[in-house]
Amino acid sequence: MNGRAAYPSDLTDDQWAVVGPFLQAWKDRHPSVSGHQGRYELREIVNAIFYQNRTGCQWAYLPHDLPPKSATYYYFALWRDDGTDQVIHDLLRCQARERAGRREDPTAVALDTQSIRAANHVPAATTGKDAAKKVPGRKRGLAVDALGLIIAVVVTAASVTDNTIGVKLLDNVVAHTPTVTKAWVDAGFKDDVQIHGAIRNIDVEQVLRSDTTAGFVPVKRRWVVEQTHGTLMLHRRLVREYERTPAPPVSRTWWASTANLIRRLTGTATTSWRDTEPAAVTPPSLLTLLTERETARRPHRRTAPRPIATLNEQLTTAGDRSHRTRHHPQNAPEPRRPTRRGTTR
Repeated sequence: MNGRAAYPSDLTDDQWAVVGPFLQAWKDRHPSVSGHQGRYELREIVNAIFYQNRTGCQWAYLPHDLPPKSATYYYFALWRDDGTDQVIHDLLRCQARERAGRREDPTAVALDTQSIRAANHVPAATTGKDAAKKVPGRKRGLAVDALGLIIAVVVTAASVTDNTIGVKLLDNVVAHTPTVTKAWVDAGFKDDVQIHGAIRNIDVEQVLRSDTTAGFVPVKRRWVVEQTHGTLMLHRRLVREYERTPAPPVSRTWWASTANLIRRLTGTATTSWRDTEPAAVTPPSLLTLLTERETARRPHRRTAPRPIATLNEQLTTAGDRSHRTRHHPQNAPEPRRPTRRGTTR
């Protein structure tokens, strides 16, 4: 990193070892016409993308010790147009599924949408207003697997119905993950999605929430996609729509999920507002777990028990004090006075 201080969103050496070889191979397959190798390292380009995704700053406000907008946006747009961002994400997703004891490709997905407000400079031609939620902006549709890992992303105007987004999500799922045969949706996805799923050999099932249970209750099969939506909100660039077209938000969603996957594969955690430095996720040993369990079972005892004589003196003093206070003439209760209606207070 050229000797500069690291940002919390920067890739560590272990994290770069996960994604670095692929990007270096991509660069070898795409040599420059002039033979120029580039002024900035690919690792710094990815750090700049992660920094902007995490903080939500504008292109012109990138820190001076990171690559400038001209270099960062060049690679961001290039990887967005040729699909490199999704390819990297899909490869990491397969590794995460294998580490979790599952197959590379899932067989079931959960679909859901989220309405995002748009900034004032976003063109009205690419935005709309969600009729149900009254949110002006765009709508992000996700298809995730049982682990909450993203399979497909669709970004449209907020005025587009969930049916249209559901159809597009199913098409993208079939194009990139043909092993999917089951999809869970909410009540916003109507018959059109189920019919289109039948055409695509995907069984679409509506999972409805219970109206009789009070309070918040996670909906079975659907809570994973809701959790993924909430995780993406940690990346401030995705909290509001700033892009003029829907294509960049799709790429930013892939990069945000890629950052989460890299931390999952390397066993590291991102910095929260309570922490000062990123903390590594280290599973406790069996000896530590057994010690904590035995400590929790033991009754609470004082480290230094008080002498019996001291306790007796305190009890005797407290009893005498309470007796003198209770029988003192000044502490006698006052007689009840009648009220206006004849009752006593």
